[in-house]
Amino acid sequence: MRIGILGTGNMAAALGAQWASSGHELMVSGRQPAKAEALAQRLGRSVRAGTVAEAVEFGSVVLIAVLSGAVREVLSAAGAESGSFCDKVVVDCSNAVVPGRFVLDLPAGSSMAEQISEQAVGAKVVKAFNLCHESIWRLTPPAFDGRPLLVPLCGDDAGAVEIVRSLVTDIGCEPADGGGLERAPLLEATAAFAIGLWARGVEAQAMLPPFEAADM
Repeated sequence: MRIGILGTGNMAAALGAQWASSGHELMVSGRQPAKAEALAQRLGRSVRAGTVAEAVEFGSVVLIAVLSGAVREVLSAAGAESGSFCDKVVVDCSNAVVPGRFVLDLPAGSSMAEQISEQAVGAKVVKAFNLCHESIWRLTPPAFDGRPLLVPLCGDDAGAVEIVRSLVTDIGCEPADGGGLERAPLLEATAAFAIGLWARGVEAQAMLPPFEAADM
């Protein structure tokens, strides 16, 4: 699969390394070409560097891995409003979390994924990979006590969700259907709440009982 990555930071590097190891072709891009070239060289011979517009054109899948405050600018630089993302599977892993307050820096009821969907004309947006720190995505595989990490996906296009499911399983995780894109605000709010707990030294995972005990 050909994957274009917008961003050269830790999430781009972590997920990019996993997918490159799984045999996917990658193009990484960023606002600083030297950083994109350096990341491409680190990720391996199947990875090349380009501009954000070139990465979008290159990939049938595009990962948005930039800070939430830069997303709109980067999408515009890639031609989002003029249809450059049309029919592309767009994976959004961003979190618009206010440091220290651990709330979302978004209008109530909105999500980064929905904002990306509105700006990137014709894109098939899937929210995924936003619940964990980049260090978790570097694990091979991300599994704990023998149980693969669960990765919820929110998206409206069934075909796009299925493609992202395959990218989840490629890194040794287990995909889970989180519903349509209208549920992305809940997934992003879950990340903000969990990050706030972790920052206070609380084991966020412990707040949920095992499925077997939930009596549903």
